Amino acid sequence: MVTFPGSLDDRDAVRAVALAGAEPVPLWHADPDLRGADAVVLPGGFSYGDYLRCGAIARFAPVMGPIMAGAREGLPVLGICNGFQVLCESHLLPGALIRNDVRRFVCRDQRLRIEARTAWTAAYEPGQEVVIPIKNGEGGFVADDRTLDELEAEGRVVARYLGGNPNGSARDIAGIANATGTVVGLMPHPEHAVDPLTGPSADGLGFLTSILTSLVSA
Repeated sequence: MVTFPGSLDDRDAVRAVALAGAEPVPLWHADPDLRGADAVVLPGGFSYGDYLRCGAIARFAPVMGPIMAGAREGLPVLGICNGFQVLCESHLLPGALIRNDVRRFVCRDQRLRIEARTAWTAAYEPGQEVVIPIKNGEGGFVADDRTLDELEAEGRVVARYLGGNPNGSARDIAGIANATGTVVGLMPHPEHAVDPLTGPSADGLGFLTSILTSLVSA
């Protein structure tokens, strides 16, 4: 679990990882290595104040060196919200996240449809509908038509918004994966949907139990 200056969902993500049955490994943005972590979560927030572009500075943090190298060798990486932006800035995922088309910060419980089976979504059935919170101001996923067509054709659209597109994302895309399904970027926050006591559901827990299953079976 990487903490950048400006991260604000890292503690929630650490708690979610522990609830899933894994051992959280805290990482600082200046760490030169991953301390033996088997998978990496880039949390939400406003890394480096979102200066320049969201995720643009975090992409050059020292810890991103081993993360980028590891991801190219199969290291599982989940980028949530700002983490998704960092993955796009790092070119581990295609496209970009831009300002919401409604020109305001959107925070609400969001219906999603899980569409792809990846290392981070194996606990869900394809087509399964879930409710996971979103909270973003620059959450509109964009890419050129060729890239969007490739994502569709290769089954790399991980999740889509249902019941209304909250931020203008192309083709209602809420999350995407790399070609191997080990790197996933997701704008909604599964770490905020892991406990039915606090709501809105425990639907997000599957992202974390999925990677545990994938690591054990690897």
